[in-house]
Amino acid sequence: MDDEQDPRQRFAEECRSARELFPERRLNQTQLARMVRVSKSTISRVEICEGPIPPDLPPLLDQVFSTDGLFKRLYEQIAAGSYPAHSRRRMMLEPRARAISEWSPTLVPGLLQTGAYARALFRAGDPRASERELVHKVGARLARQDILRGSSPPDLSVVICESVLRRNVGGRKVMRDQLAALLGYAGQSTTVLQVLPFSAETHGLMDGSLSILTMPDGETVVYAESIRSGTVIEEPSRVRQLARAYDVLRASALSRDASADLIRELMEAT
Repeated sequence: MDDEQDPRQRFAEECRSARELFPERRLNQTQLARMVRVSKSTISRVEICEGPIPPDLPPLLDQVFSTDGLFKRLYEQIAAGSYPAHSRRRMMLEPRARAISEWSPTLVPGLLQTGAYARALFRAGDPRASERELVHKVGARLARQDILRGSSPPDLSVVICESVLRRNVGGRKVMRDQLAALLGYAGQSTTVLQVLPFSAETHGLMDGSLSILTMPDGETVVYAESIRSGTVIEEPSRVRQLARAYDVLRASALSRDASADLIRELMEAT
């Protein structure tokens, strides 16, 4: 079966097969659930493709079954499939990138969002979404952040507009917790977080958000996104032009320390 065609079904089949063929003894669902610290009903739902997969389950399955990241890779494919078609390729490339540069003029980038912040965005974007749909969407978004927690996270550069920090998403507590999370990321050695102040002048990336992904082979691709559409750009001259615009944007942003000071000031005032 092709992983990309139906990774959810493949995930279920691999879980069931690995459980039944466990080297020491055949495991039932209850035994596997104890080993990965979830309920039996969770394992049952996973194996019949019902409901979302808990984000922390795939690496635990890989550990128990010694499957060298198989379940994590399948989960990444499942998560990518939950995004709009125009952004799925970006979601597939992101976990493999060795460096990521982000510009966001309107929202905290998905890689840095808290669950409550993401939930507020999804709720506002689709008021009729069911609770199950919201849980699934939030889980998929938070699963992207696994790449920042591994032993070899990508070098991450993020520039956000000052308006992102001042826009109240989800209420005071949600926003305060989100600002605190940004400070946590800003303190990591592999992350450079900068704020573009209101005082900055016109720049070349004013019409949308941008992600620059540098892959292990050195190839660089750009994902540009507007409100309801996005595109992966690979043409070398266009990539260089956008990368240069990002460099100019960084030069116009507050320093790393000044950005952290502003975030801290707004958090304390929230």
